[in-house]
Amino acid sequence: MDFDFTWLLWGLPLSFALGWLASRFDLRQWRLENRQTPRAYFRGLNHLLNERQDEAIDAFIEAVQNDPDTSELHFALGNLFRRRGDYDRAVRVHEHLLQRGDLSDTERERAQHALARDFLKAGLLDRAEAALRQLEGTSFEAEARLALLGIYERSRDWEQAAEVASLLEYSGNGSFALRLAHYRCEQAEQLRKQGQTTQALALLETVTQQTPGSARGWIALADLRQSLHHTEGGLQALQQLATHAPLHLPLVAHSLGQWARMCQQTEAAVQCLQHYQQQHGHALDVTRALASLQDDPDVGRQLYLQHLEREPSLVMAALWLNGAHFGTLEEEQRIKAALERSAEPLKRYRCAACGFEARQYFWHCPGCQSWDSYPPKRVEEL
Repeated sequence: MDFDFTWLLWGLPLSFALGWLASRFDLRQWRLENRQTPRAYFRGLNHLLNERQDEAIDAFIEAVQNDPDTSELHFALGNLFRRRGDYDRAVRVHEHLLQRGDLSDTERERAQHALARDFLKAGLLDRAEAALRQLEGTSFEAEARLALLGIYERSRDWEQAAEVASLLEYSGNGSFALRLAHYRCEQAEQLRKQGQTTQALALLETVTQQTPGSARGWIALADLRQSLHHTEGGLQALQQLATHAPLHLPLVAHSLGQWARMCQQTEAAVQCLQHYQQQHGHALDVTRALASLQDDPDVGRQLYLQHLEREPSLVMAALWLNGAHFGTLEEEQRIKAALERSAEPLKRYRCAACGFEARQYFWHCPGCQSWDSYPPKRVEEL
């Protein structure tokens, strides 16, 4: 029986037509789906730009439901939850991403970093630490170590903080020498409170040898030596401070003057303080220390006047008037009390990073947690 090629001639065009119709149907369906997803995405973006986070979250949830495999939408949604303070939902979004088997290594690292940030913002420091530790060897390693450094500083785990800071410096992320010196000073303070003064003294001596530019190291060493009745050694540490970190001399000018008198080295102390004034200008505490080292009170008052001529100061005026005698005793007391009240706010120290003011000098700002953010001068001198 002969094969009829007529059916073949009809079948080929028919197959082509059916295939074309099927492709057009699939293309239309694909366009419809893609048209729906971006609409929800762009609606959410519009809400976000208009600072309507609740509406933006609803739109992004709709977009994720239309295309649950889109990781970028999950990241956007998780970031929105975190910014809104809804940390539980942010954690669930990022944990869901990490459980997906089709996630690339880059996106997995990104999801792990986002999860660590969720825990950090929520104040779950132990879980944040564990999540950050898993980022070792990834592209987020430096950011993770900086975050770990913040965790250890907040928890006052100075040994771990020193270890992370050393790793950051070794990997070329900047110099952490002064920060490491602060950690060692904190450890020395802990040892001192525990009665282990010998270990604390050895640690501080190591700090000043390795990081001579650490003003805190010299000051802590001087205080510890003086507390051990080695006033001359404390005075030597303050003189070293004047050499290696002279800007911080006003913080210890009073102690320098007192200890110099006790050790009968007033001339050397006066030269040290005068050298500071020649190089860095007049400072309130330095002028007060110089005045206290004068045997004649009138000479000290003249130093106050010279300071006032160069730099007008309400605090210095109050100090000068404390040695003056005029009018009745009652009037004198009223004027002095008024001046003291007016000058009190000007005696504070102010953080250069956040503006936090305090009566005492801080190496680590209680407000913004910055190190060395306090200028070693009082508010009036800034």
